[in-house]
Amino acid sequence: MLKSYFICIILFLFISCRHYSQSATDTIKLPFAIAKEKRLSDEDIANKKEGAYVTGAPDISSDPVNGFGYGGEGTLFFNGKKTDPFFAYTPYRASLGIVLFNTTRNQREFMLKLDLPYIFNTKWRLRLEGGYEANPNLLYFGQNEQSLNGLQYYPNQDSSQKVISNASYSNYENSLKGGNEFYNTYFKKEAVLNVSGERSFLDGKFRTLVGYEIAYVDFSSFVGKSFVQQDYDLRKITGLGKGIVTIEQLGLIWDTRDLETDPSNGVFAELTNELSLKALGSKYDFNKTFFHFNFYKKIFPKQFKKLVFAGRVAFGYSALDCPFFEYQDQWSSEGSIEGLGGANTLRGFKQSRFLGRAMTFNNVELRYRFAQCNILKQHFAFSAVPFVDAGAVWDNLNRLGYLNNFRISEGLGLRIAWNVNTILRFDYAISKEDKQFFFNLSHSF
Repeated sequence: MLKSYFICIILFLFISCRHYSQSATDTIKLPFAIAKEKRLSDEDIANKKEGAYVTGAPDISSDPVNGFGYGGEGTLFFNGKKTDPFFAYTPYRASLGIVLFNTTRNQREFMLKLDLPYIFNTKWRLRLEGGYEANPNLLYFGQNEQSLNGLQYYPNQDSSQKVISNASYSNYENSLKGGNEFYNTYFKKEAVLNVSGERSFLDGKFRTLVGYEIAYVDFSSFVGKSFVQQDYDLRKITGLGKGIVTIEQLGLIWDTRDLETDPSNGVFAELTNELSLKALGSKYDFNKTFFHFNFYKKIFPKQFKKLVFAGRVAFGYSALDCPFFEYQDQWSSEGSIEGLGGANTLRGFKQSRFLGRAMTFNNVELRYRFAQCNILKQHFAFSAVPFVDAGAVWDNLNRLGYLNNFRISEGLGLRIAWNVNTILRFDYAISKEDKQFFFNLSHSF
């Protein structure tokens, strides 16, 4: 079945790209208006490759939770020719990405992603994503404001001794021994398929979105003392066990970025909603709303060739009988964002360190391109990126005024733009609780 799925995607990509190649020679005029704000910079157009090409990078990581990770991420891009009227307005005409990943502690992931902007030269964009993940290392620290508490433990698990409060994550993890070894850990298995379509309005700056997701999920705890099993048995949470989850998705998007994969100017804002109902075949009844605002602006353009201020504000709210694992997933039109903690939100804390019905994460980056070069006909641009992250969770909307719920991390990153579209991201982040290093493909936002 998986082989047939892959073959179908390749055939569809080939047919789509063939259509683009034929139509590119017909005219250099756009078939409909696209806002000038969405036009790539002259520099990016000059560096953008024509035709089809492949980029990829090893996905290597070392993490105290997942162990040593190894795998790869690669993408087949089709840009068309410079005579294509869309060449200067899209990051690509079509892309097919594949992710293969494994770790020494048995986290495994396989994913295929297809993206077709302005499919068949229309105002529609099609996205298709499917794959499988098995991860026995996911973390749970509660799904309310209590997760904001500092880590604490008894030395040598001896409750007669004074408790150690506000511990570092490494010391806390080392204290979990014997029957407590998997206290904060649970196992996830998920097969998922997501299809979405976007329709452009207002010269491409405004889009509406409709999508559908179906997943088979299996969440389980480990033998021994388990925090997630404890909360489940006390009926504080739902979500353990197996079942089908179906989700209907709607979204409104305002997008004036000049280059989606590596913006220099513009705004990306979205309001999305996910609805899951037992009446429509899902195991759960829940509703999730997510607001997301990204801002990009070149600053001091006369002094610096490319110095970009990038900022993000995001807020999500989960309602009804939402299972605990959905609290950790904020759905964006450009892919789910796991929070709060980890590589894409609060980088100085472990993934899903903080959970609550109401959640916010906010990021500021200064992206300074300090060098670029061509190697073996491949273009590379290098940027230094200092950053600050802030995030918070609340039990309900009435408590949003409690600003002491915010947690902060900061760090320094390196970005390598490979042939404009592929971004290699290296980040080192610190907080009062942890220190983490990440290597990923694409910006965090």
